[in-house]
Amino acid sequence: MNKELQIKQIEIFKAVSVLKKPISDATHTLTEISFVVLRLKLDNGIIGESYLLSFQYSAEAIKGALKDCREAVIGQQVNETGVVFAKLNQLHEYFGQNGLLRWVQGAINIAMWDAWGKYLQQPLWKLWGTCKVKVPLYGSGGWISYTTDELIEEVTKYVQRGFKAVKVKVGLPNWKSDLERLQAVRKAVGDEVNIMMDANQGMHLPEAIQLANAANDLNIYWFEEPVHHENFDGFKTLKTQTGISLAMGEREFNNQPLIELIKRKAIDIWQPDILRIGGVEAWKESASIAAGFHIPVLPHYYKDYDVPLLCTIPNGVGAESFDWIDSLIDHPMLIKDGFAYPHEQAGWGFNFIDAYLQKI
Repeated sequence: MNKELQIKQIEIFKAVSVLKKPISDATHTLTEISFVVLRLKLDNGIIGESYLLSFQYSAEAIKGALKDCREAVIGQQVNETGVVFAKLNQLHEYFGQNGLLRWVQGAINIAMWDAWGKYLQQPLWKLWGTCKVKVPLYGSGGWISYTTDELIEEVTKYVQRGFKAVKVKVGLPNWKSDLERLQAVRKAVGDEVNIMMDANQGMHLPEAIQLANAANDLNIYWFEEPVHHENFDGFKTLKTQTGISLAMGEREFNNQPLIELIKRKAIDIWQPDILRIGGVEAWKESASIAAGFHIPVLPHYYKDYDVPLLCTIPNGVGAESFDWIDSLIDHPMLIKDGFAYPHEQAGWGFNFIDAYLQKI
């Protein structure tokens, strides 16, 4: 056993990004853009870091779950990511391995990989084997709480930055209002920019079918989470009746939903969330399953983790872009002409700035 690689300490912090006013999708209103940041310190002094997007939800539950798992992790070797994952799986069996406790596994796993990369003095994407050195981004947001002017301003700025795709939230009480917003976006960005729509599970199947058919001439690139993520047959019906490409994955804690949709030929883009699915190995496993069925991977939210990972798989085709942590970290990811480039610094390549962290 290498004592200097032992995990000695885990600390938990909160960081908050500026949000000028609340934003809404079809199922949630967000009043705070906040993050839980985990710092894992090795006996040799190296610190591995991870973060999860928490918004205003369940702050005490997240903190409690992380603290509950802390003692099980301290003393482990930092390279033993698989050992720690299995250990936490066993610890969580009684209350359930999915949900909040899976988020904790993801946060710990990501921080362990960061520390291991720093110890080896290498960026993680180079350790895993490289398929590509840049990843196209799409501009995300398009909140249903936006006025049409605010929506057009956002997508136009993305296009000016070189982005070739933008995503718009749908799921308003009347789907015809969604259609009008999509039409306005298509007019603003032109025919060369892809438009995606995301209902965040906020639509019933009949209205999702109506919207997909009505938007056919807008050449929508994909329809994300049109109905509840467990409504696998609903995905199949929507695919059969409209032919629209379907995307999902951000709500999943394991690979079973991906398998169920593959059986039904009802998924075209797989969107794993690295925190929810449990970390690096679980993310890569899901990407491998998708690759076996020629399904591209375009993950949910965490571009600072996803871009390095996407550079190491053959079916990684793009990443989602938000700028929420960029002002809070020391090395924001390089984005140029709509492409993101993985960090050259060791580990994940960035750290949160101390001044923005509040210990919890």
